Amino acid sequence: MRTIDTDVCIRSMALMASGDLGELTAIVHPEATNREAKDEPPACRGRGPAAFAATAHWLRAAFADLSFDIHDTVADGELIAVHCTMSGRQVGPFVSYDEQGEVAQAFPPTGRTFAVTQTHWFRMRDGQVTEHWANRDDLGLATQLGWVPPTPAYLWRMARAKRQARRTAA
Repeated sequence: MRTIDTDVCIRSMALMASGDLGELTAIVHPEATNREAKDEPPACRGRGPAAFAATAHWLRAAFADLSFDIHDTVADGELIAVHCTMSGRQVGPFVSYDEQGEVAQAFPPTGRTFAVTQTHWFRMRDGQVTEHWANRDDLGLATQLGWVPPTPAYLWRMARAKRQARRTAA
């Protein structure tokens, strides 16, 4: 049975994928935190709708046609779990960051499509998302996009993309 809070969580995922970020203010609490932001750009590591919007921009810079196909939801009080498949096509570099917010790795675009299962967890308060974390199939993503096993040519492209990402971040 879907609840109003479940619908809010699903809507937040749709907004992240679509780029219609104006509505995040209504559904993401000003103090909301995204536990997954530790590997994301520094702008994503804050709190509230602006940090969630930064995560959406980061994802959408790497992946076109981004979507979440919702399979199941479970609600237990303030905790909501959403099992889904995230899909898209890599059109830009996917850049990960270290604890200090420095570029850790950059995976240049391959143009390939992907579809990987994920489970997103949300904590809700007063009809707004206050916390988010996820379990993702990152190996499946990397395999489908051709990041692993890397060819020598792709390793060279990765080094070049990482150098460019560091210049852009500076």
